[in-house]
Amino acid sequence: MKKIDFTSLILLETEDYIIVNKPPYFATLEDRHEAQNMLALGKEYWEDLQVCHRLDKETSGCLVFAKNPEAYRHIALQFENRTVEKVYHAVAEGIHDFDGVLVDRNLTASNKGIARIAAQGKPAQTLFKTLKTYFSHSLIACKPITGRLHQIRVHLAYLGAPICGDTLYGGKPLYLSQLKRKFNLKKDTEERPIMQRVSLHAQSISFQDLAGEPITAEAPYPKDFAVLIKQLEKTSK
Repeated sequence: MKKIDFTSLILLETEDYIIVNKPPYFATLEDRHEAQNMLALGKEYWEDLQVCHRLDKETSGCLVFAKNPEAYRHIALQFENRTVEKVYHAVAEGIHDFDGVLVDRNLTASNKGIARIAAQGKPAQTLFKTLKTYFSHSLIACKPITGRLHQIRVHLAYLGAPICGDTLYGGKPLYLSQLKRKFNLKKDTEERPIMQRVSLHAQSISFQDLAGEPITAEAPYPKDFAVLIKQLEKTSK
């Protein structure tokens, strides 16, 4: 894997915090299967950096680091009190008209890292709002109130709107041949999905700095997510 320049990922930097646009396929913390991870990259830039939350390896978007222990404690309390606002964008299967739909379903996670809805699980709430609908897909804004493993993915599947490419929770890969009527695949080649990962992006995050002032950052879509949206736009006209 090509070495990533941490500075090229920075969306916003203050005296106490750095917010980056995490690329897909990068682990947040040390991963024995990967040579690079976001925390190690960050520490090369700022030695005392601490990561304040996690994003799944496949998920791209806003990731916050604290530059000192006081800043880390400050945002940790905000996560605990559920005052950090995060918005994710997901491309889901089907046409859905969610207008502030709240899913309030407890989640439990297996030791293999698979989450499921269970009455005895931990409380989990997510708000969903449809941003745009296409021919047979929807772009959905997802606002997690809690921060459980795979929460958005499981809650969208529960609504009958699994995320494209999320085979773990019932989503299917999306191919260009499904969108384009006159699609011709080159001979002796195998078609690949438009996005080869779960179609989920951490689009924005908001919290307060040590002085009580609001900090907000928005992360542009990475190339694969932008290409997917462009194809959906093209084929829905």
